[in-house]
Amino acid sequence: MNYFEIITKLKNCSNPKSIEEMARFGINPKYALGVNIPTLRKTAKEIKKSPEYKNRPEKLHKLAQQLWNSRIHEVRILASMIDVPELVSEKQMDNWIKEFNSWDLCDEVCMNLFDKTEVAYHKAVEWSKRKSEFEKRSGFALMACLVWHDKKAPDSKFINFFPYIKKASTDERNFVRKAVNWALRQIGKRSLSLREESKKLAKDILKSYPNSKSAKWIANDAIRELSRETVKKRLE
Repeated sequence: MNYFEIITKLKNCSNPKSIEEMARFGINPKYALGVNIPTLRKTAKEIKKSPEYKNRPEKLHKLAQQLWNSRIHEVRILASMIDVPELVSEKQMDNWIKEFNSWDLCDEVCMNLFDKTEVAYHKAVEWSKRKSEFEKRSGFALMACLVWHDKKAPDSKFINFFPYIKKASTDERNFVRKAVNWALRQIGKRSLSLREESKKLAKDILKSYPNSKSAKWIANDAIRELSRETVKKRLE
């Protein structure tokens, strides 16, 4: 499949009702087709297995760039599914996050691509200090994705994220605070020791920022989830 065939294929899968639902879930429907994630994943597999792109990373990387430049919401998610992490530069990562306009695009790109790059930990910290809502969200979404996918990393790598989580806990913007909370909870669910350390951090956040609604919500929600017996048993 070439670029135009992929675009045509996804446009044929367009679902107007799904576009309406996207808006209700806080997803920017502009340039959206309403194509679901399973369809995108299936398409990504077909592309990567096709003779035209199989074992040809440079060509696949170039196609991903073309798909991203389409500006179509689902096509951009597809781009993150087929791109080659080893060929992704910091410049590309910085350029892409500047064009994020929905929480799901942010999370999907971090989950499918960015967390597999060599600079993932560095960018997570760097982006967590950005001012733009979705750029800042990218930092914490990337932290959460690294916790989930980097199975061999020592606990210390995630404890290093704590100062940035604490500092951002007072950010009242919805898409930032939810990502900060996500990162904190995800770290706490990785191991028993990180569970305890994350609960301590949450209590420290409550003590440090007693007048912040965002900090209270982030910390209390994390403590509530990490205190569940089911979470503890899964880690034992």
